[in-house]
Amino acid sequence: MTKVIRWGIIGTGNIAHQFARGLQSVSDAELVAVGSRSQASADKFGDEFNVPNRHATYEALASDSSVDAVYIATLHNFHKENALLCLQNHKGVLLEKPFTVNAQEAEEVINFAREQGVFLMEAMWTRYFPAMIKLRDLLAAGAIGDIMLVQADFGFRMGTVLPKHRIFDPDFVGGALLDVGIYPISLASMIFGKQPERISSMAHMGETGVDELSAMIFGYEHNQMAIATTAIQVNTPHEARISGSEGRIHMPDFWHPTELTLFRDDQPPQTFDCPFDGNGYNYEAMEVGKCLREGKLESDIMPLDESLALMQTLDKIRAEWGLKYPME
Repeated sequence: MTKVIRWGIIGTGNIAHQFARGLQSVSDAELVAVGSRSQASADKFGDEFNVPNRHATYEALASDSSVDAVYIATLHNFHKENALLCLQNHKGVLLEKPFTVNAQEAEEVINFAREQGVFLMEAMWTRYFPAMIKLRDLLAAGAIGDIMLVQADFGFRMGTVLPKHRIFDPDFVGGALLDVGIYPISLASMIFGKQPERISSMAHMGETGVDELSAMIFGYEHNQMAIATTAIQVNTPHEARISGSEGRIHMPDFWHPTELTLFRDDQPPQTFDCPFDGNGYNYEAMEVGKCLREGKLESDIMPLDESLALMQTLDKIRAEWGLKYPME
């Protein structure tokens, strides 16, 4: 593997732009190719980020011999086919969350990556921030004793319902759960290191048939719990609170955090400032580069078995609501 990781991006939307900007903060990475569904879109993106190879099809991007790894930034319902295409062409894949539409798709993509011996990772960018690393270190050191409760939310307000917008359209796997609900659910998974044994949830379905507001309670062994809330028509604080037998940790803006505060029983609070470089997307790119140089096929921080387990949890939640997407 070359020292500099040569990246390609599939998709030219907002999240692709964010990742491209993040790559500019990675010294040992280079954006060499972009793939779109039209030459005009690829050229526009290429002009903005000085990308030498601009492809009018995803197939052309996947077969580009100058590319080591591909970031897939397409709509949720295309993740599986785009990932399989890149893996078939032996390109390492960073697959934007949610990993796929459901667990069946996730299992298919993961099995194929393992059969091909090609790197694959879910792009849960939150896991790699300095503040999140500090959180894991504090929890591992027993800073709050036994972890008993995780509370986290991620909601925003779209406003006017636009039936053909990806957020509201079931054909594009719209709704809050898979778009932003994955953040608090993935956080609980990271902290507890497992999926819940019991799930109780409630959702409000909007006029287009997707979930606009929901709350979930997860139950684990040893009486541990997690509470996650998510929305696309309600602004929420985006906070995470982790409570244990000897204290608690508060993390504002946990999906792109810059600080966290430790409250230990009978002691003054202690705030840890954890600024991040770039726009934050650089850290997941750095993790991919590290893994590729070490010859790894997956990340220890976001392992594939956990990505699959998370999709299984999301499936169980949707089953409680009776929510199925048209392609399922």
